[in-house]
Amino acid sequence: MAWWMIALIVAASFLLLVLVYDLLQTKHAILRNFPIIGHFRYILESVGPELRQYIVTSNDEERPFNRDQRSWVYASSKKENNYFGFGTDNDLELSPNYFIIKHSVFPLHEPQKGEDGYDEKHNIPCAKVMGAWRKREHAFRPDSVISISAMSFGSLSHAAVEAINRGCEYSNALHNTGEGGISPYHDHGAGLIFQLGTGYFGARDEHGRFSMEMLKERVERYNVRAIEIKLSQGAKPGRGGVLPGAKVTPEISKIRGIPIGKDCLSPAYHREFSNADELLDFVESIAKETGLPVGIKSAVGDLSFWEELASLMESGERGVDYIAIDGGEGGTGAAPLVFSDHVSLPFKVGFSRVYSIMARHNLHEKIVFIGSGKLGFPQSALFAFAMGCDMVAVAREAMLSIGCIQAQRCQTGHCPAGVATQNKWLVRGLDPTQKSARLANYVITLRKELMWLVRACGVAHPGMITMENFDVLDEHFHTSNPRELFGYQPGWGSPGEENLKRLRELLP
Repeated sequence: MAWWMIALIVAASFLLLVLVYDLLQTKHAILRNFPIIGHFRYILESVGPELRQYIVTSNDEERPFNRDQRSWVYASSKKENNYFGFGTDNDLELSPNYFIIKHSVFPLHEPQKGEDGYDEKHNIPCAKVMGAWRKREHAFRPDSVISISAMSFGSLSHAAVEAINRGCEYSNALHNTGEGGISPYHDHGAGLIFQLGTGYFGARDEHGRFSMEMLKERVERYNVRAIEIKLSQGAKPGRGGVLPGAKVTPEISKIRGIPIGKDCLSPAYHREFSNADELLDFVESIAKETGLPVGIKSAVGDLSFWEELASLMESGERGVDYIAIDGGEGGTGAAPLVFSDHVSLPFKVGFSRVYSIMARHNLHEKIVFIGSGKLGFPQSALFAFAMGCDMVAVAREAMLSIGCIQAQRCQTGHCPAGVATQNKWLVRGLDPTQKSARLANYVITLRKELMWLVRACGVAHPGMITMENFDVLDEHFHTSNPRELFGYQPGWGSPGEENLKRLRELLP
């Protein structure tokens, strides 16, 4: 019998078995009513994100990141041509809330290779010294206004964490560990922000409570530059964190101190404090024991906490060294849909409200402000600085730079790019050495193009950008001043003259 006849018989037998199964099963009405062909419905649904990416949507339609945004990140990370030809495909005149950057007629000169002031890494130092206000022993000025936001080992693969850390080391960017603790893959030279979540992973005792001794051991062992207390994040505030059991390998179990193969649940609240007053005591105790700047990260909802925090900090006796605000559009490895879609304010609204509260209490020139939530693009970062950010932290954009294809499979443990998975076969495809170069390229390109915009506005540093450098268009051919839209008073959004004076001394 010919081989093709055997193949035909096998295929027909398989289809017959599927037909019988579909007709007899009672779980899926579609399959009972449309045997065999009904399976194509589920196949098409499973590859929906991929279909939208490559076939269905236009360059600007897809979310969270559209095709233009992904293309820019991919090209930037590979040091390829990231320019776009023929003009914008955005409808500027009919797009509400469209931000326009008002360039200067007299832009600043951009140093070229071989000229004084040229820097091939395009480093941009922070306008403020983190920890200076509270006189922390290890206060420092971050070398880069771009940092990598919190993503834990466990949520990300070991290869992804290593690639990010090596890339951060080369580009002088800070690397936030995320709440999963410090792993060996964080130890490749980059300065770390050690994040403490509600589970206190990496700094907890055998009962799951916070351990100052464990924290100090980690700080002494690794290149930790700052401590971050995570109150919440934009994608799932008030819910806590979930690391699916499929990602809890023996190695992750050891690092976090949790059972192998079981869902790792971080509580929705901290057990070391329950109000703003106790939080500040916790902050000061950590700062005293470690000498490091201590900050907080949070999404924004109810404002009463921020009002109370600012009132308590106004005396100057206690305080956080930095505040990281995460917008509701921020990402996560796994979260209930209702939290991602409806809980917490988007970045521009949430940040402006917190900043305004701090400004009214005269704290805005003392605290370092970090923004996150889809800010990993030059124009988004620029407006964040105009609002009062001193730094921006990027996460998913960094994932894209090391190979993420936006498959939206993070919660399954089956990331096809080996970024957000612990599957050994999938992870083997991610080369940390090669991908670290791409992460560094992305960070450097982002800083470079951010400085293009800054110089086009006629100033020398993102901290000098104000809301007067922007207009907001509506669908009626009108423009609005962002300062009025967000209720900012004159001078708000600036790091302050004293900080700018010191910064100018560092600029070429």
